[in-house]
Amino acid sequence: MPPKRALYTIAAHQQQCRDHYVNRAGARAIAPKADRLSSMSVTIKTPDEQEKMRVAGRLAADVLDMIGEHVKPGVATEELDAICHRYIVGTLDAIPAPLNYRGFPKSICTSVNHVVCHGIPGERTLKNGDIVNVDVTVIKDGFHGDTSRMFYVGQPSVIGERLTRVCFESMWVGIRAIKPGARLGDIGHAIQTHAEKSRFSIVREYCGHGIGRIFHEDPQVLHYGKPATGLELLPGMTITVEPMVNAGKRDVRLLTDGWTVVTKDHSLSAQWEHTVLVTDTGFEVLTLGSADRAA
Repeated sequence: MPPKRALYTIAAHQQQCRDHYVNRAGARAIAPKADRLSSMSVTIKTPDEQEKMRVAGRLAADVLDMIGEHVKPGVATEELDAICHRYIVGTLDAIPAPLNYRGFPKSICTSVNHVVCHGIPGERTLKNGDIVNVDVTVIKDGFHGDTSRMFYVGQPSVIGERLTRVCFESMWVGIRAIKPGARLGDIGHAIQTHAEKSRFSIVREYCGHGIGRIFHEDPQVLHYGKPATGLELLPGMTITVEPMVNAGKRDVRLLTDGWTVVTKDHSLSAQWEHTVLVTDTGFEVLTLGSADRAA
């Protein structure tokens, strides 16, 4: 197994899929083609499995809708974690997937300001002007729903607001590229083009992923790339689209806790994430929440 700190870097994601992929009964695996990694096993979800993914996705979105009112100045990120944990376990009767996942110690990730992803909730208290990503994954009836959302703490800075908005737009531009016959490169190209035209940068070391019974499945979903390249999308695939966009340069570094990823130049970073089903005619977002309805 790869080291616990590599939650879903591109290289570690590929290795994890080799180590952990199980072709469960009822889930059909796609045989690799020439333009796919030789190790790649992508599950096509049956109608019953798709419905279970919808349930898990709705629950994950519910957690983010619930936690929003608690994201305010003076609140510690570990308090947000505790509130989410109680809600997931007690109210939703679900499982917080990050807790003890490859050693991760909390039930959610909280990434504040220049933290790119995988921030560990702790004693740090939020202050006015912060931007924070809350990343939630729940397991319900054996299936995962994975989503994250940006929140403003009080009044954001001009650059914080603009970065957050462009990242949200970039995610949706990528999602709208999803349809049968499209390729993963189409998603990445759309996201990269939208973010970079606003003079922001795309983090390349971390990626989206397939999802279902397993937290991180194949395929890897890069947030940059060339159109008409990569794996062809087929109905029944479920993937996450989760661009990480930096206000400064795209370079990142991993802190000594083995999880927290930050921008090297200490610039702000934003991330949004949805779990998406490829349908016969396009896509279905399984983790829609209040932030999407208000957009």
